[in-house]
Amino acid sequence: MAWNEPGKRDPWRGNQQGPGIEDMLRRLKERLGKPFGGGSGGGPGGGLVVIALGLLLAWGALDSWTIINAREVGVTLRFGEFSRIMPPGFNLKWPQPIEQVRKVQTTQVRSITDQVRMLTNDENIVLVEFNVQFQVTDAQAYLFKVKDPDETLKQAAESAVRQVVGKNTMDTILSGHGVELVGETKRTLQETLDDYGAGLQVTEVNFQNVAPPHEVKDAFDDVTSARENKQQIENEAQAYANKVVPEARGEAARIKAEAEGYRAERIALAQGAADRFSLLAAQYRLAPEITRKRLYLETMQDVLANSVKVLDQAGSRNLINLPLEKLAPGTGNALRGAAAMQALPADDAGNAGGKEAGR
Repeated sequence: MAWNEPGKRDPWRGNQQGPGIEDMLRRLKERLGKPFGGGSGGGPGGGLVVIALGLLLAWGALDSWTIINAREVGVTLRFGEFSRIMPPGFNLKWPQPIEQVRKVQTTQVRSITDQVRMLTNDENIVLVEFNVQFQVTDAQAYLFKVKDPDETLKQAAESAVRQVVGKNTMDTILSGHGVELVGETKRTLQETLDDYGAGLQVTEVNFQNVAPPHEVKDAFDDVTSARENKQQIENEAQAYANKVVPEARGEAARIKAEAEGYRAERIALAQGAADRFSLLAAQYRLAPEITRKRLYLETMQDVLANSVKVLDQAGSRNLINLPLEKLAPGTGNALRGAAAMQALPADDAGNAGGKEAGR
């Protein structure tokens, strides 16, 4: 027996009395069909049209605009093909799937860090840890020129580091030439990215750690220590040279100046002596005897001025002149008094002695 025969319970309606599902669907169809001229007998397509138009209007209102942040640009794709670049701000577009917008950060500084082991020019192994910072300058090229821009930059950076390190020796890499190597690496990496057309700009390249492998680290530490000691000794020697050389040059200049002064003095004295001799010769021609006697007296005065021996030519005696002023204080006065007593007559000497005793 069918479930919908008269007198049987409808399993969809239960025990409740009221309109069934068919009645509800019919009433909804009638209501949707009224705006398009349909009534209770209207066709079933009118309500679907209304629903489609409502969905279309909602879709167009919600997906016809986008906002681009100040640090971004929008790359617009129309049916998957590049159409235009949207600037920051409010922008209109066709709703999806007609147009899609892919936002790209252009002011954000991105970075990658990697560590590679490579050979130097002198066939030594060095471990280099580097960091690269970059920005997106061309959003279209960044999205479509290369498959994976970040991975491409990482591989290009490793290639640039290998190229620069491979051209230099271990001593050059471990010494104070890091700035030159970093600059060359940055230039090489940027040239590679420009050839790829990746739309990336390298802002900074750093060698965070450059060291030999762990297996030979102790030996390289000894070499580094020896190099530092050598540099220290050279600096000390240079400092000593900077101190001694100016002193030696000053002493040499002083000696040279003294020699020049002595030479000028001797030349002047010789010139004066020659001029004096010429004048004496002229005077000698005019008065030979007087000139001869004057020369004799001047010579004797010069010779006997500092002599302690006095010659008395009258009596053919030699008298010793004692330098009394150079003796001890008081001794000179006593000796002078004794000499004066010997020079007086006997009577005068006695009177002088009595006077001295009376005192």
